[in-house]
Amino acid sequence: MALKYALLSCLNESRATGYELTQLLRERMGNVWNASHQQTYRELAKLRDEKCVTFEEVPQSDKPDRKVYAITERGRGDLAEWVNEPSERPRVRDPLLLKMFAGELWDIANLKAEIEGHRIHWQATLDRYLAIESRYFSDPENLPFHYRLQHLALLRGIDVNRSWLEWSDNALSVIEKEK
Repeated sequence: MALKYALLSCLNESRATGYELTQLLRERMGNVWNASHQQTYRELAKLRDEKCVTFEEVPQSDKPDRKVYAITERGRGDLAEWVNEPSERPRVRDPLLLKMFAGELWDIANLKAEIEGHRIHWQATLDRYLAIESRYFSDPENLPFHYRLQHLALLRGIDVNRSWLEWSDNALSVIEKEK
């Protein structure tokens, strides 16, 4: 369901191909929502059936025609309705944290390796988000309001990853003392 609104949000800003939409989701919305090319195209077909998007075929030489999608008034209306509904609170379901409750069974070397592996992921994600911030939001105070809201969503992703890095440092410190 949320993929529908992620795609409509992108198309509300500008027209795009399915490939471009998938890239936008990865680059700019990765901390909020992501999807494979297959999921994106499947959802675009549904949105077209629902009359929320249209597309224009743009001929290309030596390649299949490109489909450039645009949001319709109905799509904009659906998006506006959804944006103004209360959001569900996210549920935390984290296998790593759950494992902590059975931690006495965890081999210390495996525990350390798992946390270090997660730490590498969180650092890479943080680095990617900081690069996105630098590229798209270098001067947030002078951006239009809707881009400042997008920046706030990105800042949340930055904060979450910084928090995970701090947590992993604390966890690794506890593990080192246990050795």
